[in-house]
Amino acid sequence: MSYSDGLLSSLTHLKNAKSFRASSWDTTGRNNDAWDIAPGETRVIAKINGPGCINHIWMTQPNGYRNVLIQMFWDDEEHPSVLCPLGDFFGLGNEIVNSYDSMLFSASTHSNNQFNTGCALNCYLQMPFNRSARIELVNEGDTSHRQYFYVDYELYPNSHSEEVAYFHAQFHRENPCDGWGHEIQVNTPEANIINAERLAWDTNYLILSAEGKGHYIGCNLSVSNFQGTWWGEGDDMIWIDGYKWPPDLHGTGSEDYLNQAWGMQKNAFAHNGSSIHENDTNGYQTSYVYHLENPIRFEKEIRVTIEHGHGNHLSNETSSVAYWYQIEPHKPFSILPVLQRKPVLRDEEGNWIIDEASQTPTSDLILNDEMKI
Repeated sequence: MSYSDGLLSSLTHLKNAKSFRASSWDTTGRNNDAWDIAPGETRVIAKINGPGCINHIWMTQPNGYRNVLIQMFWDDEEHPSVLCPLGDFFGLGNEIVNSYDSMLFSASTHSNNQFNTGCALNCYLQMPFNRSARIELVNEGDTSHRQYFYVDYELYPNSHSEEVAYFHAQFHRENPCDGWGHEIQVNTPEANIINAERLAWDTNYLILSAEGKGHYIGCNLSVSNFQGTWWGEGDDMIWIDGYKWPPDLHGTGSEDYLNQAWGMQKNAFAHNGSSIHENDTNGYQTSYVYHLENPIRFEKEIRVTIEHGHGNHLSNETSSVAYWYQIEPHKPFSILPVLQRKPVLRDEEGNWIIDEASQTPTSDLILNDEMKI
């Protein structure tokens, strides 16, 4: 990397740009610097005419991490390029808050590893646009949501080139994953089945399926560890521009894909780590990995997956947010209704509360000979 390409190189070169901010400041001059968003309301928190680029988003709120959606639209598009629950977008799964710091996201709270309480959230990803940018919050909860926010951006005199890629983020969840042998622990002979070809393509946990030209830059992955032992050993498998075997990128295990080893440690580094660790939360884990120096490039489509336990034998609850850039238009995507996004909780005795109404749709499992044994 040359000096001119460094992370802080923009500080040594003046740029033909003007700096602005959209925020929740009290325009009366008093100190009521937050917006209240009613149940069922969609509120535009930033509407910007371009060309420009969003460089930083700060938010804080007392709750609403799965009830409230954040969605972003570029250049007057019909379908959002970002559609995520608020907490998950900033790297905090299952409505749990915790202080952590990474290159792209950070969070800070007095109440580490607690559900639905006050937390500051930051995003430092660049989000370019030409004609317009619109950021909305959608309150799908049944109570009013109170939101403080900054959206820091700059505007330019000239449009971005046609090769500029637009930021995207997508939430996915399976509650539970369709495991064929959840009672089997990982790293045992019974779990060591062959998972290959179309079986892997069809049954791995899906992190991202996108069409177009772009590059995938990483994800966060959350697990509610119903079994209680090690939830990993799932290989990441990433297909670029269509199915083939083996896939273009094939990994060696869940913690390996997350750039750790021998399980997940309690740390939050610039490129990888855990924003929430299950040892602090009685079974809830959120970890992240960013492909910043090694983005995974695709020309037509990409399918990012990971096994849930080797051979997909585990039935833990799993959710994720994938981050990528691509040339528009993108393939539209949707999100689960709020009931199917809510975390799986425990009762006073520590047992998981299984509510069928909040579970996600499952597929019919077809057991092969190895699974039956």
